[in-house]
Amino acid sequence: MWSYPAVNDAVGATVFVKHENTQPVGAFKVRGGLTLLDTMSPAERARGTVSWSTGNHAQSLAYASALYGAPCTVVMPAAANPDKAAAVRGRGAEVVLVGDDLEAAQAHAERLAEATAARLVSPGDTVELLAGLGTLYLEVLSAEPDLDAVIVPIGSGTGASAATIVAAELAPGCRVIGVQSESSPAAHDSWRKGELVKRPNRTAVDGLATGRGFEIPQRILRDRLADFLLVSDDQIADAQRLMATSAHTLAEGAGAAALAAVMTRPDLFAGRRVAVICTGGNASQAELATLATR
Repeated sequence: MWSYPAVNDAVGATVFVKHENTQPVGAFKVRGGLTLLDTMSPAERARGTVSWSTGNHAQSLAYASALYGAPCTVVMPAAANPDKAAAVRGRGAEVVLVGDDLEAAQAHAERLAEATAARLVSPGDTVELLAGLGTLYLEVLSAEPDLDAVIVPIGSGTGASAATIVAAELAPGCRVIGVQSESSPAAHDSWRKGELVKRPNRTAVDGLATGRGFEIPQRILRDRLADFLLVSDDQIADAQRLMATSAHTLAEGAGAAALAAVMTRPDLFAGRRVAVICTGGNASQAELATLATR
């Protein structure tokens, strides 16, 4: 976790960047996959896992399964990014491409798990994944216990809910603030309403592209999350550019969303000490092209 003077000058706050883009799969999700496989019995591992994902969760589960010698199948929408599908296959998992969206992929994964007796792993409602992600915030708040806020990008909400649990124990004065793309606000709206809702899923940012709220994260976030902000995809791209030029970091869209919140809300963050979580560095070719041309 590093602080960069050029970033601090640009946003008017003291910003600590937590570099989860340096993880073996290029994203923080690997912590959850490893924790899940570690807690499974040998018999459960032998039956393997089935899940659905468009990217980093899939790579995490594939990576951990390979490490533990367990079969792994990931269902992706038919139009999933081919580079990400190839990365999952490269880690030894079977990739099944089916359906128009994640909802269809989930339904197919559920049928596969029932037919094979493999463990069905929900990207958002699996407590072992949440527990693994908590280690990230243990590191952040052990290193900087006097932060004013930790800003966390939210897709399913597992990372943010883990952050609130750790902060309550280690730094109760630190506010945990979520951020999501305004083009896919299902988690945001679920938290605001206090009930699980579905919303159109139009963001180009894969890691934030969830069309519904997840029960376990939302239950935890309901009384613990200090605030939940929305930013545009264009604002996220601006934050990716600042990360690249001033923090020497290639961040995927979700990995730059927290910094986008700091950039767009000086009323909340100016003069504060905040940590932003660069959740991953798996930027697609389309993202790279956009950053180069804007």
